[in-house]
Amino acid sequence: MIDPCDLGAVPMLAAFRQRTLSPLEVMRSVLDRMQAAEPLLAATWAPEPEAALTAARASEARWFAGRPLGPLDGVPVTIKELIATKGYPKPLGTAATELVPSVEDAPPAARMREAGAIIFARTTVPDYGMLSSGLSSFHRLSRNPWDVTRNPGGSSAGAAAAAAAGYGPLHVGTDIGGSVRLPAGWCGIYALKPSNGRVPIDPPYYGRIAGPMTRSVADSALMMAVLSRPDERDHMSLPPADLPWQDLAIDMRGLRIGLMLEAGCGLAVDPAITQAVQAAAQAFSDAGAIVEPVGPVISRQMLDGLDRFWRTRFLYEMEKLPPERQERILPYIRDWVAAARDYSAMDVYTGQDQMLAMKQAARDVFDGFDFILSPTSPVPTYPAEWASPLNDPARPFEHIGFTVAWNMSDHPAASINCGYMPDGMPIGLQIVGRRFDDVGVLRLSRFHETIRPAQRPWPTPWRQD
Repeated sequence: MIDPCDLGAVPMLAAFRQRTLSPLEVMRSVLDRMQAAEPLLAATWAPEPEAALTAARASEARWFAGRPLGPLDGVPVTIKELIATKGYPKPLGTAATELVPSVEDAPPAARMREAGAIIFARTTVPDYGMLSSGLSSFHRLSRNPWDVTRNPGGSSAGAAAAAAAGYGPLHVGTDIGGSVRLPAGWCGIYALKPSNGRVPIDPPYYGRIAGPMTRSVADSALMMAVLSRPDERDHMSLPPADLPWQDLAIDMRGLRIGLMLEAGCGLAVDPAITQAVQAAAQAFSDAGAIVEPVGPVISRQMLDGLDRFWRTRFLYEMEKLPPERQERILPYIRDWVAAARDYSAMDVYTGQDQMLAMKQAARDVFDGFDFILSPTSPVPTYPAEWASPLNDPARPFEHIGFTVAWNMSDHPAASINCGYMPDGMPIGLQIVGRRFDDVGVLRLSRFHETIRPAQRPWPTPWRQD
């Protein structure tokens, strides 16, 4: 029998309605799984087991009375620690942070709580969320459940590891250059980077989004119906829209899909990843879509410009701290940011200008296409102790060429598992939709989910059998 913690949210809610399973049984199962796996994975921070059990008992009583609080009543959810949760500090993954409790929930946490979901833990990130890694100066090293010697990716490192390990069905991450999609690809789960502004977030920033990380497309769609509700704190959010989030049917006939197999710069694509993405594209073609090759969005100039701007931005934030706190930040990040001290104003301005160049290039490459497919990452995951695939602060972003442009351009993009490396590690397929077509990305993702080869069992490295 499947453990309750491994159930998706959709069947879990159906079981609550039918009274064949209770929120208390689910929460006990989730906490048992977390207790067994956390010594290996280090995916969470500040768990609330007793409060979670109390909330589950209250949810159980509501379901038995036929009066659920909301559409997610009793479903366990984790929140990435960069998203404020009332009463808990945001360590930001770094030992440099002063731990001051948040006075209120940020919008994504507030929406989950209002819908009845039970927040039972926060998930870990690297220092300031600045790495595609589980490496942190504050937390223990987060690891990939498929192979604990390997990296889960980041910055939504703990969220991806928790989803793959079965810490309940729902996890909220954030993404500014690939931070839900990259770890999703490397941990074999599903993640959606919504259109910029679709999910209100606080504080908002260029390209920054919050999005669902789950084992199934249907669970992400369920989350989007809640996360996309309005919140006035986000002055960059989209107007509220009543979208058919749970309508995941799609007619493939005549859809025009671009196949992007080169990022334009950065690391070369591993041949096994190319093969898996091509196989997924062929399956869409066989179903009636028109699949054509398309060139890359990003260029070396764009990626280097973004790098200059982000270094400068972080230097500004870092130098607000007293020297003794700056010294607690990961050396890799301090080495990365050091170059910004020598930048001119023109270096910084032209760096920021490349963000607009990405947006324009993304618009151009989408001309005539409904969707674009690509690898999520050009390479498989890497050693757990590394900060990035090259582990080189002079070349920190060589792996984000397929993901970062869509943060700058407003396009929704998802990562879904499409196969496995020869050593068994997952491979992510990125599905990108036209601007603001979040529902379309979910629909095409769901179609891929139904036609892809059989998935391997979820990893259980904590079991000694």
